[in-house]
Amino acid sequence: MRVYLPCTLAALAAAVEAGELGPAPLTGYAVTPALIEWYASGDTEELEYVALTDAARASLRMLAAERGEGGAGGKGAPRRVVVAAEVPERSATVGTNLEDRARVRLAEPIPLAKVAAVHIDDEYAVPDIEAAIAALPASDEGDDDARFTVDGAEAHELMWYATQEIPDLLRS
Repeated sequence: MRVYLPCTLAALAAAVEAGELGPAPLTGYAVTPALIEWYASGDTEELEYVALTDAARASLRMLAAERGEGGAGGKGAPRRVVVAAEVPERSATVGTNLEDRARVRLAEPIPLAKVAAVHIDDEYAVPDIEAAIAALPASDEGDDDARFTVDGAEAHELMWYATQEIPDLLRS
C-alpha cells in the first residue's frame, strides 16, 4: 500500500539520521475504501493525488506547529514535505469515517528503505506557504479570507524527488 506521510524538512533530516520515519504511531494518507466511496469516479492516480494533497495539508500544520514551538520550521524557509512509502496493508489501520476518508494510522516506524519518493514545495511556493501558516488560526475559526490564503498553498504542486536526492534536499 502506498502511504503519504506528512513531514517537514527538519523531520526529514531527523528521519535520515534515525534511519526511519517515526516514532509510531504515524498518521498517513492513502487510497482507502472511504476515499474510493467519496471519490467514486476517480481512477487510482486521481485517488493517490487526493491522498497526497491531504498529506500536504497536514504538513502545513506541522510547519505551523514547528513555528509555534519557537522554531523556524527547519532549515531555511518553510516548505511542505510529503514522504511516499510502501507499507504492508496489514500495518495500516484504516478508518471508515468519510471525514477522514484518506487517513491511516501506522503502528510501526517506517524504515527509509520503504520510502519510494519525497514530494517538496518548490522555493517559489515559500511566500504562499508562509502566508498560509500565518492564516491557519483565523482559517480554523471560519475566516473566509484566511481560508482562501490557506487554500492558496495548494495551488503549488509539490515537486517529486527520488530517495537518492534526499541528502541534496537537506543541504539546500
